[in-house]
Amino acid sequence: MTGFQTRLVHQPKQNDNNTGAVTVPIYKATTFAYPKIGAEVKYDYSRSGNPTRNAVEEQLADLEGGARAFLFGSGMAAIHAALAIFQKGDHIIIGDQIYGGTFRILHQFFENWGLEVTPIDTRDLTAVEWAIQDNTKGVYFEPVTNPLLQVTPVAGIAKIAQKHGLLTIVDNTFLSPYLLNPIEYGADLVVHSATKYLSGHSDVSAGAVITKDEELAKRVYFVQNAIGGVLSPEDSNELARGIKTLALRMDRQEANVLKLVAFLKKEKGIAKIYYPGDPDLAGYEELKTEAKGAGGVFSFELDEAVYDPEVFVNSLEIFALAVSLGAVESLVELPSKMSHAELSPEEQLAAGIKPGLIRLAVGIEDADDLIEDLKQALAKAKR
Repeated sequence: MTGFQTRLVHQPKQNDNNTGAVTVPIYKATTFAYPKIGAEVKYDYSRSGNPTRNAVEEQLADLEGGARAFLFGSGMAAIHAALAIFQKGDHIIIGDQIYGGTFRILHQFFENWGLEVTPIDTRDLTAVEWAIQDNTKGVYFEPVTNPLLQVTPVAGIAKIAQKHGLLTIVDNTFLSPYLLNPIEYGADLVVHSATKYLSGHSDVSAGAVITKDEELAKRVYFVQNAIGGVLSPEDSNELARGIKTLALRMDRQEANVLKLVAFLKKEKGIAKIYYPGDPDLAGYEELKTEAKGAGGVFSFELDEAVYDPEVFVNSLEIFALAVSLGAVESLVELPSKMSHAELSPEEQLAAGIKPGLIRLAVGIEDADDLIEDLKQALAKAKR
């Protein structure tokens, strides 16, 4: 089977039972019996390997075009594992617009551990190369950032990294393997908060790391097995179910985003829209060189002289006021008061986060209903 959507539906066969079950069973066992002393077994203890989890790991490795994949109990656990392959005294370059949780674990955990970190606007390849030091070991970035949706093509970073013998680590959460395969463009490791698009239903917390080769796989597996933050068999099963509909959901989410963007373009009092999936907006040309689309998240700025941002988000009825993204239901976030609330007003403005910035994670509802929801909230928020 080579078609992507066929591979979404059909996991690699595990040959694990004789019942004829068309899905992999949920193996809740914590330990597995040896047939005899000295026998080679695939599974011995569930932290080290579980058939239900293994089926999804093999599927994600296939979907991302990697050698191996590893599942964790959250996106942050996966990011921790990807970064824990580095050593004390190593230096890595990171995107200056990475997820806040990644920024926190780097500066409040890994820096104390002895890892050196330099934030850079990864769209500026010259700046990335200038930031390389003698002890630099890798570059970590997001090809589409949150919440400003800035685009960094993978191939440009990977070319610099390969020239200097560095690892390229890509957080592909925003696009998923359906829209982008970073390994195809030179990435060495790919991480996901599988809580988002891969799961798709706001009911599973999960993370994934996919490696380009077996050597990196051994390093990531050591962290997974040693620390033990693995995904449970039950959640592995739920994640497998979500993956089956990834393409269907993302096609609908992107279609909905484009309809909402088209509506907002015509509205007075919308200062700016961020979505690289629209040919009229920033990042489109860069994104289309590697990705099939831009996903189901976009942001826009309300003119604060026209609209009250807090009244707007509080007035939405279909969009739930909540963090996260990638699920079937639509969510809204006010970054200045939510995801970036820890930053001072000056720090927020320096990061491009204005008080009127709104982020929408669009679901699969009827687009007309979502537009009507935006209309009524804008009417209530008008000054």
